[in-house]
This record gives sequence, structure tokens and C-alpha cells, in this order.
Amino acid sequence: MIHVIAAIEVKPGKREAFLAEFRKLIPPVRAEVGCLEYGPAIDLPTNIPGQIPERKDVVTIVEEWKSLDDLRAHLIEPHMNEYRQRVKDIVVGLQLQILEPA
Repeated sequence: MIHVIAAIEVKPGKREAFLAEFRKLIPPVRAEVGCLEYGPAIDLPTNIPGQIPERKDVVTIVEEWKSLDDLRAHLIEPHMNEYRQRVKDIVVGLQLQILEPA
């Protein structure tokens, strides 16, 4: 199993516009071979020690894939390329963490 945490930074004030586009992507991705989980999350301010400060312009995508090959196939799906084109003027940056259970 592969875990992916993708932190997508968007232009200030564009989080809702990004989420609207991202939500269109969820059904075709969840139908992909090997997709176990795929969904967006936003920071929840809690005042719990150790939590990073709230990021109002970041959407975190939480993913689980059966294998690294399934993840690689996902990245080149036509619907992923279409999504990237739709959000290219909204997204400022991307940080990926690709993890495996220890």
C-alpha cells in the first residue's frame, strides 16, 4: 500500500474555486485501478500543541493506492491532465509526500 499526502497551495482567496474543480475529479480517480482513498482536506485550527499554523490557501489531498505502479498510472490518466489544465491558473505550488507503511 502507498500513502500520498499532497499539499496544494492556491492563490489567495481561490481555495473554493480550486475545490470546485477538484471535486469533479474525485469520481473518475476513485474508479481507477488501485485507488483505495482519494479526497481533499483543509486545515482545522485546534490549538493542539505541535500542529502547524492554519494554511488558508492550502488544500491537502489524502490518497491511498494499492501499489506504486497504480499511483504512477494515476498520474498520467487523461482526466488528470485535463484537471491540471483547469487549475493551472489557480495553483501556486505542490508538495508531495509518498509513504509506505512501516
